[in-house]
Amino acid sequence: MRDKKNIFSALIDNLSESGAGKKGALIAFVIALLLVIFGLLKTIFILIITVLGYYIGVRYFSSERSIKELFDRIFPPGRYR
Repeated sequence: MRDKKNIFSALIDNLSESGAGKKGALIAFVIALLLVIFGLLKTIFILIITVLGYYIGVRYFSSERSIKELFDRIFPPGRYR
């Protein structure tokens, strides 16, 4: 298990120091694998859900205040607390 952590940390360090070419190649490789394994429509669905999850994470879970505001919109403040 320890070796896997070292491999992944070395991979992340290598990607963070490398240029955009390696990052683009990695992204293209992952998308190509998704296309081969799942097909076009399922891959598009996976990518849309991933982008949506990223947007929601950045927008609503970046600070504690924004999470509270989101819950206040969904659940009325006086009722469920």
